[in-house]
Amino acid sequence: MKTVCWAGSPFAAQHHQSTATRQSSASPHNTLFLPPAMAQATTKRQKMTHANRESEFFPGIGPVEYKPNAEPSETLVFRHYNAQQEVLGRTMEEWLRFSVCYWHSFRGTGSDPFGGPTIKRPWDDDTDSLDNAKRRLRAAFEFFTKLGIKYWTFHDRDLAPEGKTLAETNANLDEVVELAAELMNKTGVKLLWATCNLFVHPRQVCSRWPL
Repeated sequence: MKTVCWAGSPFAAQHHQSTATRQSSASPHNTLFLPPAMAQATTKRQKMTHANRESEFFPGIGPVEYKPNAEPSETLVFRHYNAQQEVLGRTMEEWLRFSVCYWHSFRGTGSDPFGGPTIKRPWDDDTDSLDNAKRRLRAAFEFFTKLGIKYWTFHDRDLAPEGKTLAETNANLDEVVELAAELMNKTGVKLLWATCNLFVHPRQVCSRWPL
């Protein structure tokens, strides 16, 4: 799992099972980032109206809590990670500054050299529109808060679509960043870091990071 947000969470335990399920089925509900309880909820979400989807993206799912004695059927819990447990004068939440990497968790498609995209998110219409970018961001912040994550990270192009001109590109980013700031103020989730995507567009073929 590439995103550090999964460490110590119940999602990590579900990763291998989710991956196997995703490879053996073409169902759009078998996504990489949703454990069984969330995957089942996508059926209901697909029946929601556009307006309702914007109000709640993970309906019926509350904050993930620490529950060390959880039953095997209880998957949306932290069995070992207690954010409020103190160690050497600090809480685990202070020691472990988990963050959600936006490009993996909300922009990755599940494709690889051997196959096409396998992840379908019900709120994402696969367009580069600003409306879709904003809807995706709202879904992300709901995810952050329900998971109890305090930080997130992104590249500029993960957040907002590139325009036909540099001015349009910058305007797109400014507009989505304004929404991001609003959601950060509302939820208390902080930006751990942000950077530029300088390795995807063909014009950057000579300046890409070494792989």
